[in-house]
Amino acid sequence: MKILFASLLGAACGATATHAVAAAGPAYPSRPVTLIVPNAPGGAIDILSRLLSERLQKTWGQPVVVMYKPGANTVVGTDHVAKSAPDGYTLGIVVTSHVINPTLRKTMPFDTVKDLAGVSMLVTSQIVITATPSLPANDLAGVIAMARKDPGKMSYASPGSGSSMHLTGELLKSMTGVDMLHIPYKGSGPAYTEVMAGRVPLLIDPLFSSMPYIKAGKLKPIAVTGKTRDPSAPDIPTVAETIPGFNVQSIFGLVAPAATPREVINKISADVGTILRSADFKARLAEVGLTSAPSTPEEFDALVKAEIEKWAPVVKASGATAD
Repeated sequence: MKILFASLLGAACGATATHAVAAAGPAYPSRPVTLIVPNAPGGAIDILSRLLSERLQKTWGQPVVVMYKPGANTVVGTDHVAKSAPDGYTLGIVVTSHVINPTLRKTMPFDTVKDLAGVSMLVTSQIVITATPSLPANDLAGVIAMARKDPGKMSYASPGSGSSMHLTGELLKSMTGVDMLHIPYKGSGPAYTEVMAGRVPLLIDPLFSSMPYIKAGKLKPIAVTGKTRDPSAPDIPTVAETIPGFNVQSIFGLVAPAATPREVINKISADVGTILRSADFKARLAEVGLTSAPSTPEEFDALVKAEIEKWAPVVKASGATAD
């Protein structure tokens, strides 16, 4: 009887364990993962997405398919992620516009905080203020002095109203009290042309995009907007060296639908963090002006909330609205 009972007990335990494994399902990921890019192909976000997808495929042994869904200043692509099945098989890249849109746009098809779960901060990149070579000022203090001398006459170009570059200029105005005119363009291309020709004195755009023109002497570097100097351009001072506390960087992060199981989010975050911390991956990112900045899911959620609060008054003061 004891032997029979033990056999029955063992069989029952084995059945329970089998049921538990079946209930848990296969280990994540067991099929292809889709990575949504909310911009058209090209630029830093595209390069980052492709580099990350290649490494994740090697880590997971599953395809990671990059899908582009541009539109409405990244809202279209991120909305697709927010409304996808919360199973970890649809992830999305978000950029600085993600934390600006909630204030910039009168209506949003999703709640930025409630409908999305942060997975990890990915990278940051510097924004730079440059000037037409003929501008008398050679540094930020000189630019501010010129702007104060003739209020409203100093102007700066950006790739569009409501962009992080536009709002960087607005934050600069609010922290210094200077009156500068914003001139938005439809993309960076025409903005560069106008500033290099001397028709607009200042330009605010990503450092990586501006460096070829700086090196060629077609633009004069004034200051980078992050809290520390950029390793790729250590001779360019920060805005914070003139205006303490100023800190603006372009941010790139990874999100998932809000109801995605926490264990899946934690696994993705850990795997992404391992990739971002590897020396060869960081070196590859540096080549395209990106700095590795992995985080926990909780840290990225907190950053999103803080950035929304940071930009809200700047957006309102600027009067910018979505086109």
